Amino acid sequence: MEPARAAFRDECARLERVLHGLDEAALDRPTPCPPWLVRDLLAHVGTGAGRLAGMLAEPAPPRAEVDAAGYFGAAKFSPPVDRERIDGARRAARELPDVTEVAREFGRAWRATDTAVADAPVGRVVRTRHGDAMAVGEFLRTRVVEVAVHGLDLADALDRSPWTTPAAAAVVVDVLTGGRPVPARLGWDALTVLRKATGRLPVTDAERTALAEAGIRRLAFGG
Repeated sequence: MEPARAAFRDECARLERVLHGLDEAALDRPTPCPPWLVRDLLAHVGTGAGRLAGMLAEPAPPRAEVDAAGYFGAAKFSPPVDRERIDGARRAARELPDVTEVAREFGRAWRATDTAVADAPVGRVVRTRHGDAMAVGEFLRTRVVEVAVHGLDLADALDRSPWTTPAAAAVVVDVLTGGRPVPARLGWDALTVLRKATGRLPVTDAERTALAEAGIRRLAFGG
């Protein structure tokens, strides 16, 4: 679990530094995740970053049933669930009136998770909001995916170069590929893997074939 925790902590800290440098106008920029504005996407990321703290306060399921890749499945994100995810982020965003509050709340959320994880016993299992029983380390890897991939969305919205940490990129690539090596003939760096495998960049027929042959599939995102 420690590599995932370190990647989560470093990626969140980097995003928090970005937030402290934003002006108010930045919050109302559109994002690559319509209909969300930057403020809505940040509310979504903050909720996701803090989710594990609450999960660890609940009773532990007897055993883990789903890993990080299995958590991301299109079947879980039906239209009603997706609508609640979208609307929930927008409601949460309205409770954070300015960029100072956005940065403060995000910092509080991810640190609460980091503290809760540090206090969790080895082998602790949690129940996700979708009903999955997952080992803490596996769920923490999904949080790295969320913060890193949506970090790319935020960088695009803010017209900035990606700030993804190498550690977070490595965790996400491992989740996306199931630990399989990315075919060398694709010539992709880590950020290209993140964008291509999550639908942020188009995939050609030849690339799709290479991914399928390597056992790499796209994931569905709902946080």
